[in-house]
Amino acid sequence: MPKPKSPLNATVHAITEQIRSRSIERRAAYLATVEMQRANRVARKRLSAANLAHGFAALPSGDKLRVVSEPVPMIGIVSSYNDVLSAHQPLADYPAIIKDEVRKHAAVAQFAGGVPAMCDGVTQGQPGMELSLFSRDVIAMSTAIALTHDLYDGAMMLGVCDKIVPGLLIGALSFGHLPTIFVPAGPMPSGLSNKEKANVRKLHAQGKVTPDKLLEAEMAAYHTEGTCTFYGTANSNQMLLEAMGLMVPGAAFVQPNDPRRTLLTRAAAARIAALTKAPLGIGEWVNERVLVNAIVALLATGGSTNHTMHWVAIARAAGFEMTWQDIDALSRVTPLLTRLYPNGEADVNDFNRVGSTAFLLRELLDAALMHDDVETVMGRGLSLYTQALSADTHKLTYTPAVAKSEDLTVLRPVAEPFSAEGGLRLLKGNLGHAILKISAVSPEHRVITAPAHVFDAQGDVITAFKANRFVADSVVIVRNQGPRACGMPELHQLTPALSVLLDRGLKVALVTDGRMSGASGRVPAAIHVTPEAAAGGALARVQDGDVVTVDCEAGTLHVHVDDATLALRENASVPLAKSGWGRELFATFRDNVSDADCGASIFGN
Repeated sequence: MPKPKSPLNATVHAITEQIRSRSIERRAAYLATVEMQRANRVARKRLSAANLAHGFAALPSGDKLRVVSEPVPMIGIVSSYNDVLSAHQPLADYPAIIKDEVRKHAAVAQFAGGVPAMCDGVTQGQPGMELSLFSRDVIAMSTAIALTHDLYDGAMMLGVCDKIVPGLLIGALSFGHLPTIFVPAGPMPSGLSNKEKANVRKLHAQGKVTPDKLLEAEMAAYHTEGTCTFYGTANSNQMLLEAMGLMVPGAAFVQPNDPRRTLLTRAAAARIAALTKAPLGIGEWVNERVLVNAIVALLATGGSTNHTMHWVAIARAAGFEMTWQDIDALSRVTPLLTRLYPNGEADVNDFNRVGSTAFLLRELLDAALMHDDVETVMGRGLSLYTQALSADTHKLTYTPAVAKSEDLTVLRPVAEPFSAEGGLRLLKGNLGHAILKISAVSPEHRVITAPAHVFDAQGDVITAFKANRFVADSVVIVRNQGPRACGMPELHQLTPALSVLLDRGLKVALVTDGRMSGASGRVPAAIHVTPEAAAGGALARVQDGDVVTVDCEAGTLHVHVDDATLALRENASVPLAKSGWGRELFATFRDNVSDADCGASIFGN
């Protein structure tokens, strides 16, 4: 007898209903647009002979004959392939594989367009990081341009990393009438462990390791094609896409050179060919239940803080209003089931080895923390994703997920979580509201009240660290880093130095209107502070020596200065560079971007 299903967790149900009810008008308007685009299900019927001739001109003769005479479904491929991103380099061969496979299923595929894809690992601490967050919206627009030829009955999105997957998803939702499937490339094999890499970085920050030795360590960690192995934004993307049912089950964490990788890509191509006959598109699949499932998976795995912005923006693209308060409420009832770097020592290859997404999603579904009644690219029901990919390299087969985790230091059941609550926390107070990744912060570091050290650039923090200015407990404030000020760069260069301060026995926290993302580490970091300094937020009026409390447990972020005094202080926002390295091209973005809690997007509130 199958085990009877438990009623959905009360908080999960309540937050899902709140998202649905507050979004009724927005969602109705979005679905009306989707239906308008579907008015003629086969888009090509609307096109003139000249339109079609242009669209078919470069097709191989056999494919051209099929689409003209039969006609067969056409699939548009949108890819973020480039040779700079190790995670995206394997995508070079995918279009040929997809084209070959869909022909076997009476369909034709075209490479519809490429989208830009930048690597935050390359641009950390450089001017390019000021364009990083904005690249998400550029990718969304590029995706729309690729699909706007209106030739297609379905779409395939090829992408992996930080801003790329959210951008592809937002762009795909603008063509919500099309069935759409996502195709990843998988993580690189494990090299130098993340723990060893972090230790070398800390030693370098103290001048104990030479730049040559640091480079040697970094190249041993990031050593071949595939996604970086730590559980940052890129790998969080893949987790969330599986939890949303937007990719083939088990596809997230199979390595690029594993023979099953090609089998998964072919399975995705076969599936999209079948889905062209489906009555619904991705815009209808991505509803409030699917969005909540994504957030629960994020919280259960201690995933990237970037997604508190990305998935808010994705929700809005699908006609929903999702808030940081929703995410915080879900975090309070979602158990933390993984310990993956930077929240632990394991990497995603370890996670994939000991149970992977099938185990995780089964646990969350069995605990009634996720919605099973959702549409996926495989059919109805998220439970389809609780089957584990087998080790067979000759054909794609599935078996039930392991009954028990094969390593409880990496992955645990709901009955034995690492923590009763999820990985993210919302902080509120007179400094604004902020996101904090609590899953990586030890209990003894979760509450700090200390004098502020105020900076306007992360480089100035490093300079102060090297000059030994941090000799007591400190709250390090780095302001003027928000989306309106300079595009909200990630501030990872601070992690080694601030970690060293913890090792010296000091209490230290970071407060910033910038980002730290999926690599947020041991130091409590109140990030995405909203309103940002450049928008008149209180961060612009904090001074050196002001006492600040960062309380991860109570969820408070407070400067101990009375409101009247704070209001009388001069706004200390500083002018930042607006040109060079492409900055001048993004002035319109900086002038029109929404607040971080609304997705930090130029697409409106």
